[in-house]
Amino acid sequence: MSHMLIFGMGYAASHLAGRLRARGWEVEGTTRDGRAGGTAFDDERAVHKALRSATHILSSVPPAEGGDPVLARYGEAIALAPATWTGYLSSTGVYGDTRGAWVDESAPVKGRRADRNAADAAWSALRGDVCVFRLPGIYGPGRSILDRIREGRAHRIDLPQQVFSRIHIDDIAGGVIASFRGPAGTYNLADDAPCHQNRLVEWGCVMLGAPLPPLQSLDEAGLSPAARAFYAENRRVANGKAKRLLGWTPRYPTFREGLAASG
Repeated sequence: MSHMLIFGMGYAASHLAGRLRARGWEVEGTTRDGRAGGTAFDDERAVHKALRSATHILSSVPPAEGGDPVLARYGEAIALAPATWTGYLSSTGVYGDTRGAWVDESAPVKGRRADRNAADAAWSALRGDVCVFRLPGIYGPGRSILDRIREGRAHRIDLPQQVFSRIHIDDIAGGVIASFRGPAGTYNLADDAPCHQNRLVEWGCVMLGAPLPPLQSLDEAGLSPAARAFYAENRRVANGKAKRLLGWTPRYPTFREGLAASG
């Protein structure tokens, strides 16, 4: 039986786990405290046991200021594990700001977060079977612009040149599954239609019959530092490599299809 061990049972990883279990896979996952049916990240005995039997290993744990916590604690064991596939959910943030230009996997890593850049590189070098998935903004049921519109937290920001890519959680799962029979390497998983965040807000308001939020500057919107950082970077993410080498095609090629499946 195929057996996946997932470090970090977050939003995207939990969706992947559901897809795999529906196919008959055994899936184990770590959480910070062992709740929600997971294994506590600090339970080294249980984690090492799972590593000895897992056929596939995936980490969705983001790096912290001190480095990648999974590699720091279990990197040596993962490197020596008998699994035949290893994966890491990274971020297209490693490309930094490209002023709206397209980026593919050959682009230099120059993101503003050194910890993220270092983790991406460390996972790539860990074993010969590693697939690193660089992901843009993640959305899906319960976590999309539709939810922010309903809660009154959506903003339209007056930055007409800003553009970004996104990926539906189901397309992340599809890309990961497609890689099981593909070559190791680094892959962008993104939709086909990068656009301004305001387009999503406007489309979502039409879907919900909600009024449009006012057009504001960044200062007027009163955004958190994390939200402001989103608007500080501007890029279009190319997904051609995953299509060519993995045979992957996004089920939701634009935000229109994706939001229709996220309501």
